[in-house]
Amino acid sequence: MGASVVPILVFTILWGIVGIVLPFVVPKGPNRGILQVVLMLTAATCWLFWLCCYLSQINPLIGPKLSNRTVLLMAREWVS
Repeated sequence: MGASVVPILVFTILWGIVGIVLPFVVPKGPNRGILQVVLMLTAATCWLFWLCCYLSQINPLIGPKLSNRTVLLMAREWVS
């Protein structure tokens, strides 16, 4: 079991649209530059947060604590 390419690609495209395309669509005004920076920073941080959460579920640092008896039972049952 590992990382699937599809969710990573979908969310990268989604946040890429928010951070790259939407800043060009912001209407002209006195705060246009601020809104563009906000969109880019939001996209970057949300994508990075999502990626960290997604990847941490693939290989968790802390796993379930099993007793030796349970581990031996699982090993015996899974081999068969």
